[in-house]
Amino acid sequence: NEELQSTNEELTTSKEEMQSLNEELYTVNAELQSKVDDLSLVNSDMKNLLNSTDIATIFLDSDLRIRRFTAPATQIYKLIQTDLRRPLSDIVNDLDYPGLEDDALEVIRSLVFCERQVETKTGRWYNVRIMPYRTVENVIDGVVVTFINITESKLLEAQLRQIQSGAAADGKAGESAS
Repeated sequence: NEELQSTNEELTTSKEEMQSLNEELYTVNAELQSKVDDLSLVNSDMKNLLNSTDIATIFLDSDLRIRRFTAPATQIYKLIQTDLRRPLSDIVNDLDYPGLEDDALEVIRSLVFCERQVETKTGRWYNVRIMPYRTVENVIDGVVVTFINITESKLLEAQLRQIQSGAAADGKAGESAS
């Protein structure tokens, strides 16, 4: 009987310890859930911010594998959600920029950003900027590649050149007539 009473007391103590552990776990789970909710909200904000800029952006890790991309990037690279973690070089694109991967590796090596004006096979123009991807701890962990559509600027530039060359030709014709 005393043994049973002693065992019962041990079980009661164990039950109280388990209840205490359960309460601690409940508190830790509540804190984790709160952090997950905060992280989800920040991710949603970041996704909306990136997509609202209408700038095609591709995030690459140090091996030039796709980490993330914005919706406008799918107009340049034939990206789908399952392409995450695939090498960028595996993805079909419209750019006339065979040196993009080499430039990205150089940016990772030198930490100096690279910027080029690049034409696509369809005649669109983009200002391509490759910058180091820095973590919160300021560690370089890949690159961020942005593509800003400058097609309209290029067309206006070409029109201006055409007008200027036409004006220059008219000026020379006027000089020779005098």
